[in-house]
Amino acid sequence: MGKNDPDFLKGEVILREYHLEKGRPADVTGRLEKEVRCYDLLDSLQIPYFRVDHRDEPAYTMEACERIDAVLSCTIVKNLFLCNRQQTSFYMLMMPDRKVFKTKELSKQIGSARLSFAPPEKMLEYLDIAPGSVSVLGLMNDRENHVQLLIDEDLRNSEFFGCHPCINTSSMKVRFQDILEKFLPAVHHAPEFVHLAGED
Repeated sequence: MGKNDPDFLKGEVILREYHLEKGRPADVTGRLEKEVRCYDLLDSLQIPYFRVDHRDEPAYTMEACERIDAVLSCTIVKNLFLCNRQQTSFYMLMMPDRKVFKTKELSKQIGSARLSFAPPEKMLEYLDIAPGSVSVLGLMNDRENHVQLLIDEDLRNSEFFGCHPCINTSSMKVRFQDILEKFLPAVHHAPEFVHLAGED
């Protein structure tokens, strides 16, 4: 087994050659119900998407993310789950991966007390998502609209972007306009666009 073999060992991790597939998996056996619900909703809304499975290499490390991103070949989005100091208002922020998040800059724009990362238990309660898997698709689980979606305006020009189907063992490539025009209205979440320069 040589270095050019797609399944060669690196430490204890098997690096596999990933492939972009169109649409949902043919067999959903063993997949989480919340992942399957993502495919069901997108299909019902007639939103096309591409998918790459990396169940043997969840997107936790930068190395894993870089390999997955290369296959997706689209705008990479950083998704942050935030709350105000009192933990009475919750936000999901979508921003370009290359930008630096500055709490003071965003807090001023949305008129909120200084923001911080929200507790994982609230992420699970409102979005049915665990840390490391934050995705705009999780808003389908926020039926009482506890979470306000914030989108950096630089993403407006993105044709496609990458996201998880509520679990970081698969990644998806979805048209940004389909999320804005079809998905968000269907899950009753109106986005608020913000301008982030990465400055204090």
